[in-house]
Amino acid sequence: MLERLERAWRVLATGLCFACFGFGGALLGVAGFPLLRLVVRDPRRRERIARSVIHHAFQWLVGLMCLTGILSYEISGRQRLRAGGQLILANHPTLIDVVLLMSFIERGDCIVKHALGRNPFTRGSVRAAGFVLNDTAEGLVEDCIRSMRTGNNLIIFPEGTRSTHALPLRLQRGAARVALHGEIDITPVRIRCTPPTLAKGAKWYQVPSRKAHFDIEIGEPIPVARFLLETPSHALAARRLTEHLTDYFSRDHELASA
Repeated sequence: MLERLERAWRVLATGLCFACFGFGGALLGVAGFPLLRLVVRDPRRRERIARSVIHHAFQWLVGLMCLTGILSYEISGRQRLRAGGQLILANHPTLIDVVLLMSFIERGDCIVKHALGRNPFTRGSVRAAGFVLNDTAEGLVEDCIRSMRTGNNLIIFPEGTRSTHALPLRLQRGAARVALHGEIDITPVRIRCTPPTLAKGAKWYQVPSRKAHFDIEIGEPIPVARFLLETPSHALAARRLTEHLTDYFSRDHELASA
């Protein structure tokens, strides 16, 4: 009986947190950030303030999820996130991975779908923060590199979408191209969620039998210079780096699928 009540509470709390996320995002987008645009005229300073607001808003949301018993987390190697201008690549087991990472990382940036940049509820936040939009494949790599050159920490999920536990991990080459063309070493982040929750295809109300626990490991930087030196072309280097990253992230994926 107590277990059923506890699970019912987590369903209710999950709905509350999603509502807070939606309402808070809409409020910032339609009121907070337009006001910021009027008050702060310098675009660079405005972006920094907007990113800081989003960073602290996500910190608050993660705190609320922990307080209400939806999840808990442990993070190791957090000191590796302190520098600016980093390329942070992570696996993507759950819907809230970006919320967690953005709550830990200052001056965080991420690649946002073009549709979110046009949605009336998300447009204000996306544009105020200056997040990278995936408008065109041709300009995306340069936009990503430009963001990091200005001191932002760019988060990319090389899978492009959430993992499917029953299938082998498949990474796209875009993240490797960004690293190689910018000659920027990779800060890898492995995320493991036990038991699985908010996975691809799952509904928000399909909570696990017990509170989800996230183990987040910030790994040693992966240098990209050797991939450039050992291969005759960027295309081949991107393929080999992607294979290396697939092996790196597959360790936890295989454990989660077991």
